[in-house]
Amino acid sequence: IIGYSARLLKSNCFRTAASNTSFPAVWMLLAQYSGRVPGLFVVVKKNNFFTMPETVEDKANLELYLPHPEVRGMTRLNREAFKRTVVVPVLKVKKEIVNTLLKSLKHTVLQRPGLKRVVEDPEDEDSRLVILDPHKISEFSLGESDREVLKQLNVHPEVSKYNLELTYENFKSEEILRAVLPEGQEVTSGFSRVGHIAHLNLRDHQLPYRHLIGQVIIDKNPGITCVVNKTNIIDSTYRNFQMEVLAGESNLVTKVKENNITYELDFSKVYWNPRLSTEHGRIVELLKPSDVLFDVFAGIGPFAIPAAKKKCRVFANDLNPESYSWLLHNCKLNKVDNKIKAFNMDGRDFLLGPVREELSRELPLLKEEQKTSFHIVMNLPALAIEFLDVFQHFLAGEPCSAAGLPTVHCYGFSKHDDPAKDVRERAEASLGTSLDGRCSTYLVRNVAPNKEMLCISFQIPAEVLYKRPCPDGGKEPLGHLDFGLHLLLFQARPTLLALWTTPAVWQ
Repeated sequence: IIGYSARLLKSNCFRTAASNTSFPAVWMLLAQYSGRVPGLFVVVKKNNFFTMPETVEDKANLELYLPHPEVRGMTRLNREAFKRTVVVPVLKVKKEIVNTLLKSLKHTVLQRPGLKRVVEDPEDEDSRLVILDPHKISEFSLGESDREVLKQLNVHPEVSKYNLELTYENFKSEEILRAVLPEGQEVTSGFSRVGHIAHLNLRDHQLPYRHLIGQVIIDKNPGITCVVNKTNIIDSTYRNFQMEVLAGESNLVTKVKENNITYELDFSKVYWNPRLSTEHGRIVELLKPSDVLFDVFAGIGPFAIPAAKKKCRVFANDLNPESYSWLLHNCKLNKVDNKIKAFNMDGRDFLLGPVREELSRELPLLKEEQKTSFHIVMNLPALAIEFLDVFQHFLAGEPCSAAGLPTVHCYGFSKHDDPAKDVRERAEASLGTSLDGRCSTYLVRNVAPNKEMLCISFQIPAEVLYKRPCPDGGKEPLGHLDFGLHLLLFQARPTLLALWTTPAVWQ
């Protein structure tokens, strides 16, 4: 990959395209080439969540971007303490040519959100003061090109000093936090937006300032009226977590919109992650009208509801009674309650009950020319792979056509150096068969340093899915009677397993 990328970067066609292109755009060019280059893989990451950047737009230690130094160590927000006056360069201009001047000197004029570029001239009501960017004006003196522009507009090139008052409203959130928290420590933190709620995962050193951080986020992000911090990991049976309200209202019932579909939920009682929006859309895109979707860990319906909107038949399940309740609510909200059969069961019981029953009824009736596909989504990355053993000898009778075999989309976490290989091997161990050449893995997102979330997709092999018929002696295959030996053989040598489970080898 590296070698090919290097040759690509050296090529004339690429240099021509990239010569006047920004760095992010160069990666977009690489991404375009990746589809045509075997083995070249480029991830173009799209953020579906809101962050406070690690650094301000310019590292220069200029007063214009620094709150008052006395705010350092503040734990209760005092907006008045951020007031300060700084000296900035200005040009005196007749008010009738202000707009022309702003266009002509757009690279020199101050471009700072929240700050006026033009202010009243206290000495002349017919003139205005245009504030210049102190980054661009060295020692309050204009460059030759700017002087030429002013000469054409008949404006005196003298740069004056102006006392500009800055307040809390003029500073960005990361600038405020950088000024408040201890110097040298990481001061910023990404947050997920869930409706009117901002969800934080603060570090230990940030906790003494948590209420101030929460209030700053509300002040600087229109529409956010509640900020919460996760206080434990997601380790409960129902995939929710404890949280503390840091600032704003305590109402955690909210409304979100994902892929043009509206959901309502109680964020304190159900699982919702806006970072999975793209993955929800990717799976739904694989479905065709008339396909059947079994959603084993459905939550409030981000797979199930858009699939039903696509005219698929949907069976959706979640163990959490709150998730089940909001699933029903969102089905009605989106007018698909008559297209989704909802269940409140353990995932394994759901697979062994409604899923097995439906597949047992539908697959024998499936004709070769029919294009209905069956998909089983298992989005419980901490545990889902452990559920795959349920598919061993899941159905009885003659195997259906290869095209009719259900496709599983199973999610898992991995801290392995090769996460795709790790997830595949764990899935193979649960199924008791090799998936080599019969599966695909997709990197969903990076969850934490050295921890990835992946999706492995595969059609359940017929030799796994179907219980073999017994010979006249009434004895079942050894592979079915002794799965422990079956798995040992697979781990030792997959070819031995294939031989062991042929119809000729019986107990």
